This record gives sequence, structure tokens and C-alpha cells, in this order.
Amino acid sequence: MTTFIEQLARMAEQNFVDFSVTPSHPRRLVPAHIQSLTPYLPGRPPWQLQKELGIDHFINLASNENPLGPPESALRAMTRAFPEVNRYPESGGLLLRESLAEHYRVKLNNVVIGSGSESIMANIIRAFLHGDDEVLTSEGTFIGLYVLVHAHGVALKMVPLKNYRFDLEAMACAITDKTKIIYLCNPNNPTGTIFTREEFDAFIAKVPEHVLVILDEAYHEFTMGLPEFPDSMSYRYDNVLTLRTFSKVYGMAGLRLGYGLGHDYLIGFVNRIKLPFEPNSLAQAAGLAALADTDFLERSLKNNLIGRSMLADEFSRLGLRYVPSHTNFIMVDFGSKQKVAALHQELLKQGIAIRPLHAFGLPHCLRVTVGLPAENEALINAMYRLVD
Repeated sequence: MTTFIEQLARMAEQNFVDFSVTPSHPRRLVPAHIQSLTPYLPGRPPWQLQKELGIDHFINLASNENPLGPPESALRAMTRAFPEVNRYPESGGLLLRESLAEHYRVKLNNVVIGSGSESIMANIIRAFLHGDDEVLTSEGTFIGLYVLVHAHGVALKMVPLKNYRFDLEAMACAITDKTKIIYLCNPNNPTGTIFTREEFDAFIAKVPEHVLVILDEAYHEFTMGLPEFPDSMSYRYDNVLTLRTFSKVYGMAGLRLGYGLGHDYLIGFVNRIKLPFEPNSLAQAAGLAALADTDFLERSLKNNLIGRSMLADEFSRLGLRYVPSHTNFIMVDFGSKQKVAALHQELLKQGIAIRPLHAFGLPHCLRVTVGLPAENEALINAMYRLVD
């Protein structure tokens, strides 16, 4: 006697449609700017590499994740929230937005939350870009921005980095009547560099009021106590939208939880077009707990500071040219993409992943995430064996 599920399976086989067949008129279905789009390609997951390489243990120092994992307080909060996952999340995430507003001493209407800060960035682009608008940014910055802009079919104008830093002076000179959005990443991914308060003041004075500045501060916690860092929350410009995330210092990258801060007029439009039930209820519960967990924040920052210093010292001993970092990673310039590719492959064979930066427009560089002490030591021991 066949089960109901088996009957459905047989029906599906009889009515099978091969979706691998190319449509007869694909160019009519897909806009040209989407056909030419290069997607964002993250590094392969450790389990896949373990299977391919036949190794039992893998150290992932490629993705700028917190090696300590998420806070215990966040795990407990998700456990309490889990029995309610059959219910839709609170639309608008009121509790988390209220907590963020109190944390930053802003109004509720100054806060938007989403499934990662990249989700909010996508909504900003959808809300404010159209026609022949242009986006201005730098080469060698977060490639997710490049993908989002190209996918929207608008022009992307890029200014070269200067000493691996945003060249704000050159960017100010590149503003035109078509410039609608300027994207800044501070500290910058993947270089780890910052622009200073003085540089930002000079730059923002040259930005027309009708031009929106996206200030991506995903790594801002790692700059705490740095007097020259222009923390956007001490500025509150009407045309600046700040993006921050729980993915980095709070160790919650897999939950996809980010937030934006800015003038209520602009935030209002972003809130209008965001998905009504994002982020999910577990992420919201975890974010509420993590935001209040100052002990975990301090432990994460301490691990990062010690590990980053150790890696920088060892890179110096190896004679490597690295870029001083204000983040949870360090970029190393090997001078050629061939050296980067060779080292990347050899480290993979030893169960260690780092990030080559070809996709970022820096093929001669690689990025190393700060790990746990034992993970950092394993990387350095391997590099002593592999680096000439």
C-alpha cells in the first residue's frame, strides 16, 4: 500500500518539468545589467573544504567572524524565544529598536533594523536611487555594495584608494550633479584602515545636502577609545545614514541582524519598503540580549586586541608588508596575485582558510581574521614554513 507522500512523488515524476532548459528568449526576460552582474561569492564553508581536502579540523580565518562565538546571553534569549517560532516576528522589531534608540540616545524613528546591515543597504538603494543617479565610492572596499548597485542598474563611480585608505579629498572632487549616494566604509573592509575625524569634517563640508552618505561602520566597536575616529553618532548629519551590525564583535553573523541610524525622514522611507517581518524573531531576541552584554563585548575586544597585536608582530618578523588595522582582521600585501594564490592553496591543505582579495580589486593582497590564540598560532607556524 503506497503512502500519500509516495503518491505525490509519483505524480510529480509524471508531471516533471526540466527547468534546466534555457528559455527561448532569455534576453527578453533578464535585463542586461542583471545578465552582466557578477555575484558576491563568499568563501567556501569549512565543512565543504574538510570534505574536499580529507581533513578533520578546519580553522576559518577568512570571514571576519568572532571566534568566541555568540554571547551566552544571546543563546539563552533564543532558547526562550524558540517555542514561539510558529508565530510571525513582531513587525517592525519595536523592542529591539527601542533598545537601540536608548543605547544611542536617539528617537525610535531614527532606527531601522534588518537581516544584516547589507539588507538595510539594499533597501536604501531601492528607496533613493532611480534613473541616471550615480553612486560614488572607493575602489577596494566592501564588494557587497558593488553588487547591490550594479543589480539596481545605476552607475557606480569609484575613486582609487590612497595608501590603502579612502581618499576623501579625491572623492569630494568626484561629486557631480548626478551623484545621489556616497558610500564610505569606516573602518574599511578589507584594508582595516580608517579616515580621521578631521578628514571627515573636511569631506562632509563639500557634500551637497541633497546627496545621501551611507556610512558603513560594521567594525566601529573595534575603534572604541580611538580619539581620531569619527564616530558618526557624535555628528548626526541629516544626510548621513549609519549602518552597524551584530555580525562582527557580537559573534552573530549567522543570525543576520543589522541596524541603521539616521534622520527620521530618511529612516521612514527605508522602513516603508523593508520586508514586514525582518529580522526573524530569534535574531531580535538575541540582539536584545547581546546589546546589554557588556562583559561579552569587553571579552571580544580583548581577544581581538591581543590576537591582532600578535599577528602584526609575527608578520613583521616574517618580513611581510601588512596594513595596520583598526578591525578584527589584517590585510597583507604580497606584491603579486601568484604569491597570494600559492599561499592560499598551501594553507588550505593544512586546514587553514584566509581570504584572497581578488574580488575586492586587490589581487596581490590577502586578509587574515583574528582568531582564538591557538588558531592564530597555528596560522603563524604554517606561514613560517611556507613564506620565503
